[in-house]
Amino acid sequence: MKIKDLYIDYFISKGHKQIPSAPVVPENDPSVLFNTAGMQPLVPYLMGKSHPYGTRLCDYQKCIRTNDLEEVGDKTHHTFFEMLGNWSLGDYFKKESIEFSFEFLTKVLNIPVEKLAVTVFEGDKDIPRDEVSANIWRELGIKDERISYLGADDNFWIAGESGPCGGDTEIFYWRSEDPVPEKHDPEDERWVEIWNNVFMEFNKDKDGNITELPKKNVDTGMGLERITAVLEGVDDNYKTSIWTNIIAEIEKASNKKYEGNEVSMRIIADHIRTAVFISADPAGIRPSNTDQGYILRRLIRRAIRHAKKLEIDVNSDWEANIANAIMDLYEKYYVEIKENRNVVLEVLKGEKVKFNRTLEKGLREFEKITNGYQFDCLDKDLAFKLFDTYGFPIELTVELASERNLDVDVNGFYEKYKEHQEKSRAGASEKFKGGLASTGEIETKYHTATHLLNAALKVVVDENVHQKGSNITAERMRFDFSCDHKLTDEEKTKAENLVNEWIKMDLPVTSKEMSKEEAVNSGAECMFLDRYPDVVTVYYIGDVSKELCGGPHVSSTGCLGTFKIKKEEASSQGVRRIKAVLE
Repeated sequence: MKIKDLYIDYFISKGHKQIPSAPVVPENDPSVLFNTAGMQPLVPYLMGKSHPYGTRLCDYQKCIRTNDLEEVGDKTHHTFFEMLGNWSLGDYFKKESIEFSFEFLTKVLNIPVEKLAVTVFEGDKDIPRDEVSANIWRELGIKDERISYLGADDNFWIAGESGPCGGDTEIFYWRSEDPVPEKHDPEDERWVEIWNNVFMEFNKDKDGNITELPKKNVDTGMGLERITAVLEGVDDNYKTSIWTNIIAEIEKASNKKYEGNEVSMRIIADHIRTAVFISADPAGIRPSNTDQGYILRRLIRRAIRHAKKLEIDVNSDWEANIANAIMDLYEKYYVEIKENRNVVLEVLKGEKVKFNRTLEKGLREFEKITNGYQFDCLDKDLAFKLFDTYGFPIELTVELASERNLDVDVNGFYEKYKEHQEKSRAGASEKFKGGLASTGEIETKYHTATHLLNAALKVVVDENVHQKGSNITAERMRFDFSCDHKLTDEEKTKAENLVNEWIKMDLPVTSKEMSKEEAVNSGAECMFLDRYPDVVTVYYIGDVSKELCGGPHVSSTGCLGTFKIKKEEASSQGVRRIKAVLE
């Protein structure tokens, strides 16, 4: 953990203020389940809001990503990780940012310059090639052969379709015992990215026009797990000092060595660590069948499954011993770990006891089902029985089946699951329809229009605007949204014009079914997330709107007519209300 201290001390010496790590559960952003990047909690400040700590900031941020959960078990993937970041909000720019990164790597961490290479943005028809950054790197001693110019897919950042944007420069380290080549080859995987500096110097409007920003920002990020592996000379993140005591506890509990049992030990170590941070978070997340609680339950149960594979006595205190080793490591840096140690242990034990009640029976049933199974795909009825009777999440069934070279009818399972949920969903169906009183043609048009208004308010008022409710009749639509001020006449006019512009474009309305986790991680807008089933429908209106929804929609926006805002008023504290019609 010394790297974290060195990083913060260095940037404080350069005039930065350390900001506390945000919780893993976003406080004001319901569009995602967890903070997934170091910059995510700082988006409002990168968009122009003044930060109370000033214009030079640094931190280490807790992040959780579960979109590639199945990859955990290899040498590099983690569901929880820490990002080291420093930011300039309209203060210094490329020269200082690059010099800070270079000095920290070469003077503080003592990485040889000969093992470094960089990439910069090659430019396009709107933005020139970033020779400014390239020349700064040359002045610092990086040879031309080690500077690669890459396109927008690799070296350009923008939060969405429009807004602040700019090229970035990425720093690579030669992680190999082979001789360092003179020339940097971006396709050679022995060059691993260790740091990324994003330079937000332009603005892209909704028409694609690029203009230079009067106030330029810098956003940087460096993964702690990766830089630790680099410095300690290992190609397996789980062999670094971060994991030493954690892996030792798993070895002790299983009476087995890490070598030969790497996959299960990595999964247990990673999943218990992530479960510790979710359980300790101020949001008070507990294992459940929805949202963050579902992720927490899935992580703990997957860890238990692999503990059994290692022949760990799951009725012992194995999970508490591993969790304590994790909390010993992190409590110095995160006060919630220290304050909620007992809570974490109770959550882990409670879920373990609950899962153990049915796991043994379920595993025996699975063995009975698959022993001598005549087909190469487990059918939906058997998959659902394992879920309904033994509490097996479909992911566990898929994992068990794959060990026997069997596929699973996952789509069929979800069909069965949706049938199973139909009764409980019926009572909430009106909420899924977004406040619809009925579902005629005009109501369907109004419902689609609420999606456009929601998207327009994010552009005109604030990207953090979210729907708080709606009510639709055949005569009008009423739309409630989060906002801390009365809309100005200009804001109302701009929102109205933007909706009408999208209507005239006759944008296609399409939909796609996916898991709720996948929908949320994709950035889909959603109200009342906990009321949706695990398989949801996401509706897309061109590229301007993406919302998780259960209501009826038109096939394209051209049929909606003319959108007119009739009234804007307060609904409750922090919530405004718009009444509008389609003419």
